[in-house]
Amino acid sequence: MRILPGRPYPMGATWDGEGVNFALFSLHATRVELCRFDDTGRREIERVDLPEYTDEVWHGYLPDARPGMVYGYRVHGPFQPEAGHRFNHHKLVLDPYARSLVGSLRWHDALFGYRVGQPRADLAIDRRDSAPYMPKAKVIDPAATGGDRRPATPWSEVIIYETHVRGMTYRHPSVPTAERGTFAGLTHPDVVDHLLKLGVTAIELLPVHAFVQDRILAERGLANYWGYNTLAFFAPEPRYLASGQLAEFRRFVRVMHAAGIEVILDVVFNHTAEGNHLGPTLSFRGIDNAIYYRLMPDNPRYYDDMTGCGNTLNLSHPKVLQLVMDSLRYWALELRVDGFRFDLASALGREANGFDAGSGFFDAIRQDPQLAHIKLIAEPWDLGLGGYQVGGFPPGWSQWNDRFRNTVRQFWKGDEGQLGDLAERIAGSADLFNHHGMRPWAGVNFVTAHDGFTLADLVSYNDPHNEANQENNQDGSRDNKSFNHGTEGETNDPDLMALRQRQVRNFMATLLLSTGVPMLLGGDEMGRSQRGNNNAYCQDNEISWFDWSQLPAHEELCSFIARLNRLRRTHAALHRDKFFRGAEIDGIGVKDITWLSPVGREMEPADWTLPYARTLGVMFGGSGPEGPPLVMLINAHDGPIDFKLPAQPSGARWNRLIDTADPAFEPGPDGAAHGSGDTYPLPGRSLVLLQAASLPTAFPPAQPERHDSTR
Repeated sequence: MRILPGRPYPMGATWDGEGVNFALFSLHATRVELCRFDDTGRREIERVDLPEYTDEVWHGYLPDARPGMVYGYRVHGPFQPEAGHRFNHHKLVLDPYARSLVGSLRWHDALFGYRVGQPRADLAIDRRDSAPYMPKAKVIDPAATGGDRRPATPWSEVIIYETHVRGMTYRHPSVPTAERGTFAGLTHPDVVDHLLKLGVTAIELLPVHAFVQDRILAERGLANYWGYNTLAFFAPEPRYLASGQLAEFRRFVRVMHAAGIEVILDVVFNHTAEGNHLGPTLSFRGIDNAIYYRLMPDNPRYYDDMTGCGNTLNLSHPKVLQLVMDSLRYWALELRVDGFRFDLASALGREANGFDAGSGFFDAIRQDPQLAHIKLIAEPWDLGLGGYQVGGFPPGWSQWNDRFRNTVRQFWKGDEGQLGDLAERIAGSADLFNHHGMRPWAGVNFVTAHDGFTLADLVSYNDPHNEANQENNQDGSRDNKSFNHGTEGETNDPDLMALRQRQVRNFMATLLLSTGVPMLLGGDEMGRSQRGNNNAYCQDNEISWFDWSQLPAHEELCSFIARLNRLRRTHAALHRDKFFRGAEIDGIGVKDITWLSPVGREMEPADWTLPYARTLGVMFGGSGPEGPPLVMLINAHDGPIDFKLPAQPSGARWNRLIDTADPAFEPGPDGAAHGSGDTYPLPGRSLVLLQAASLPTAFPPAQPERHDSTR
């Protein structure tokens, strides 16, 4: 290969129409070899040294290279684990900026930089060649970007559907067999139509960056199904590409955008697939271990693990931060995704003294004009000291609100003392997010997510049943706040089945009628069960895959969810862009929000602390474009409660819109059977939403709000 000096930027392999520039950052390396392979990646053809070293970047330009070239690196430097250096040029390492991969990782002891099984193993270098077992990078020809229009849904109108590329369509009967479990499968009209019927506005995918199947799981016949084990931050997971081509992902995004659905990716920048000091050498460890990872200050042989996955990326270093920012810009600008959900995001804000809301990463992303339109969602915790940061992220971020999940689960379970916290969650969790000019969409509300019970299992199991994970059922959370209602697992008892289905509707209604950004777990709408497994990360099988044959039996639930979503969109009080103030609305005699006791008066301080109280009402005031007032009545008691409707606004007649005890009813013009001050018979374990159907003052129909900003 002819090689010229080239340039130290951009990083990675860049085709410019005439040749390919290669650039790799490593502060402590002494030499970098570029290795070319045949098209299959199985045979190494030749090696050439990158000739230049500028500003800590090794670089060279190959005028004869073309897109499709398959390559990897061998990086020379000190093998001194006790000093934090783990260079081993016998190990082929993957380019951190690889856009496309050839081949897959095959587990072998040669992938480890040390002699596996030796005493103090990681201190003794291994000289076997790892290339036969490694995936390789492939140079791509960047296709033209743009061409589609982003939905740019305002945050206040976003409804997220969290799902898994493989699991969602692997058993879909309409999707061609070769496309099931891939991005192509997600573009099938029946899949898109299902999302549109539900009324969701964004699809959030579990990790799609290329990831590694953990050796211990592979040896047990299991898999890293969720994908939180990233190998390459720029390349899509090859198994999710039916065609093997990047164009398939681009088409998936275009199809979603054409349907008005945004695409959000779950990204894992907190750790990598290389694990702890006994993990394999696949990329960063062999390129510059002491820079890319956070090491223990007093013993750099070991990693400062804030993630529970063996290592933590060191975003305090500018080149590691640049890697993450470059990845985000690539997926947002070239591949056109609309947002990111950051796994264990507190780890990204770690500085020398712990979590810092003004860390380099948060500063970099906040000022980046190219990411100004992108939605940012944090999982606001990690496993380190001070890692729980719900409400502690800087402006511009939305955050998973586990306080909402926990409170809503406890309330409907029947736990005492939940009224006050439930009110906070329904009203948008202002106690957590109302600061620095943040809006209610700073909180992403959810009842279920990929990690934990599905909604069907939440109402069917008291305990996790994770035996299939082969960890003696010791994994997964024991604090699920679930309730089986008397029988563990599946049942044929019609009364118990009906109660569980009502509880499912209660959870969905509470989620979709609360202020904040709602997130649904994909499959909950069709009763998806994981058989009580609340940690199905390793189950790439029927435990995790959607069973589309169950959809007809759950059409009523799907219709119920769709109705809730329509109500949320059309009633401004249900998708507010500002926090409630408890202030009276001019001309109507009610506040923007009023909390009601069952006797029909506004809640008093003593009412909130009654240990047996499990019933609450809330009136959302409305006027002008906000539409007429709404009243939501919630009863977590087993038995019915007579709930007196508010006396104000005087003369109002109330029309039932939602009733979890009677999901099949359809609201009609003659449904305004209850007047101000009347008593409403509220069934046990139910939620009802009423709308003021007739008032002395005419109210124009509600219109969805629109905003210029998506952040």
